[in-house]
Amino acid sequence: MNATIKLENVRHFPVLLNEVISIISPLYGGTFIDCTFGQGGYSKKILENENNRILAIDRDKDCLKIVNQFKKKYQERFDFENKKFSQVSNIEKEINDLKGIIFDLGYSTTQIKDPIKGLSFNSKGKLNMRMGFNNISANDVVNKLEQIELSRIFKIFGEENHSNIISKKILSLRKKKNIQSEDLVNIINSVKKKKFSKIHNATKVFQSLRIIVNNEISELIYGLTNSFKILPIGGIIVAVSFHSIEDKIVKFFFKNYSEIKNDSRYLPSRKENKKLFELIKKKPIISNKLEINANPASRSAKLRYGIKLNNHTDFSQFIKKFNYLLEVENLAKKI
Repeated sequence: MNATIKLENVRHFPVLLNEVISIISPLYGGTFIDCTFGQGGYSKKILENENNRILAIDRDKDCLKIVNQFKKKYQERFDFENKKFSQVSNIEKEINDLKGIIFDLGYSTTQIKDPIKGLSFNSKGKLNMRMGFNNISANDVVNKLEQIELSRIFKIFGEENHSNIISKKILSLRKKKNIQSEDLVNIINSVKKKKFSKIHNATKVFQSLRIIVNNEISELIYGLTNSFKILPIGGIIVAVSFHSIEDKIVKFFFKNYSEIKNDSRYLPSRKENKKLFELIKKKPIISNKLEINANPASRSAKLRYGIKLNNHTDFSQFIKKFNYLLEVENLAKKI
């Protein structure tokens, strides 16, 4: 049985679906942009209301089979563009009565299980992790960057405390062979002795590689800011994140621009100190025990959202705040 057939039988659970719908449903009767279409979980639920229209975006062409099913079923109420969500402000389709923009920043179960993508530490063979529109692969990162650069990527993007030792062992093995997925896992396991933890030893390093290969930092930063630019006042941005780096970015975006406060001496002054968002809830919404039991991957999900209040678009403070992450992401340009 080939991988494609197996993947068709993999069930994906859209995380915090009921919570997302409860947030956006007061705005029903317009267009919503699903910036991470994936398996179409959010889009399908939103389209149950016949007054809604969906414009979906995804960089991964592997979702096209489901896209075609949606087009056949929902016809003029559904459109799709194969784009990165940072390109949301460059949508070719005409958008009428835009009400909300949704980001689910996690990978679908189908993507994680796909052996060709190699997103999981259970994968074998050549490292990949490309999701579409990529300049590099994880193979390029692991086998071409210098030790100090790999250590920085693992430390900052993976929050991996053993980043220096792991990167040194990678450089040592690279002298003998091209490092593949199972080699990388073996290196990590040799450094991090087995402990009683639900988190696999390789999780943090693999997370860091997914982030840099897919430019996830700049994608998120410019996905959020460009979404704000095209969203009418009164519209809503919803983001579901799955690890602490994503959540820091999303949290700052909503919190910082929902407050009127004195400018920090550490950050550039705003030209206009205006509230851009109204936050109904300041704390993130998380999955309940029932959802976590049904879908363990939802345990790390955090949902944040904001309602747009005005059209001021100076996001220099936001970009400055996370410039240190963008600098690490730019290490991939050396390949």
